[in-house]
Order: sequence, then structure tokens, then C-alpha cells
Amino acid sequence: MSPLGKYYVGAAIVAVLALLFLPGPALLGWLVALGVLGAPVVAYFMLDESQRARLRRIRRRQIGS
Repeated sequence: MSPLGKYYVGAAIVAVLALLFLPGPALLGWLVALGVLGAPVVAYFMLDESQRARLRRIRRRQIGS
């Protein structure tokens, strides 16, 4: 499994646990889940074009290995 896939699985587990065990209203659980799942997306879009291109090259190399 790729490192990025591990992050997705981890984020999904944290989101499910937050929805199940977080005390308080359900809205708070959904906001936590949105934050956990949205943080990597926001971080990716904050990169420059050259950094995104470098990240895509690295991912392709890992997939081809």
C-alpha cells in the first residue's frame, strides 16, 4: 500500500471513531471528520506548481517500482 493510501485509511478510521465516541452533538463529529479528511487536500492545494509536479513524479516512481 502506498504511503498516501495509509494516510487515507488512517484518516477514515479517525473519522469513524470520532463520529462514534466523540461526546456532544453529531455536528461536532462531522466537523472533526471533515477536518481530518480535508487537511491533506488543503495541504496539497497550498503547494506551488513545481512542488506538485515533483510530488507527482515521486508518486509515479513509487507506483512503477
